[in-house]
Amino acid sequence: MADSNENEAAKNFAEAVAIMHRLRAPGGCPWDREQSFESIRKYTLEETYEVFDAIERQDWPELKDELGDLLLQVLFYTEMAAEAGHFTIAEVVEGLNRKLVRRHPHVFGEEASAMAGNAANGLDVEGINAAQVLRNWEEIKKRERKRKAVPDGRLDAIPRSMPALAEASKLGSKAAKAGFDWPDVSGLIDKLREETAELEAEIAEGASAHDRATAELGDLLFTAVNLARHLKIDPELALRDMNARFRRRFGAMEKDSQGPLEELAPEELERLWAQAKERERGM
Repeated sequence: MADSNENEAAKNFAEAVAIMHRLRAPGGCPWDREQSFESIRKYTLEETYEVFDAIERQDWPELKDELGDLLLQVLFYTEMAAEAGHFTIAEVVEGLNRKLVRRHPHVFGEEASAMAGNAANGLDVEGINAAQVLRNWEEIKKRERKRKAVPDGRLDAIPRSMPALAEASKLGSKAAKAGFDWPDVSGLIDKLREETAELEAEIAEGASAHDRATAELGDLLFTAVNLARHLKIDPELALRDMNARFRRRFGAMEKDSQGPLEELAPEELERLWAQAKERERGM
């Protein structure tokens, strides 16, 4: 059964590659032919978040469709790269395959991993747990960067292109490995209070301190992200969950209101919000 599924997957993938090539070829789709790496970036981000949404709702038929849309982004980029002579979809998949073998010596064996380019010798690979697998993965990545002559500063490997929340979390985690970190959660709580006070001081200065207030708000957000890291909470997912709660509660306010929300007094808006929160807790 596995071989049959793999053969069908290979056939369908090859067909998807051919369809993408046809869409970009002369006589293909005018819209697809007009697109560039820059123009479709926003769609890649949208499709990624739509995948997140389907997972959070556990809507498996929707997830299947959204994963297809995300795969389309990969095919689009690789087709444009092939047209420009940069690389092909075959090279992308080959590179992925080698990376997976290279970074999983405990699964494929040290010899196969070495043939795929793993230069991290002497790793524990027998009977290891998930935590050791992660440590091995990081060590193999570090050796790969050295081979590529990538700058070896601890933070250099973290791309600036990441979403800000994810980047902040990665930066804090990397710095922590060098011992540059708060010793415990209480220190971060104190730091949050300190950054809040500094932000309040800049706000009190008014418009003339806008740039400094922006910097202080950045400090506050960065501290909050590091607090999430200490609590082993993904800040992006925490914020997405809060966004979902806000949507539900605000929707409940609109339904419970006897009139347009903008016509209500602040006290009544607060009452409706508290009512929506209380109803949600009781569900």
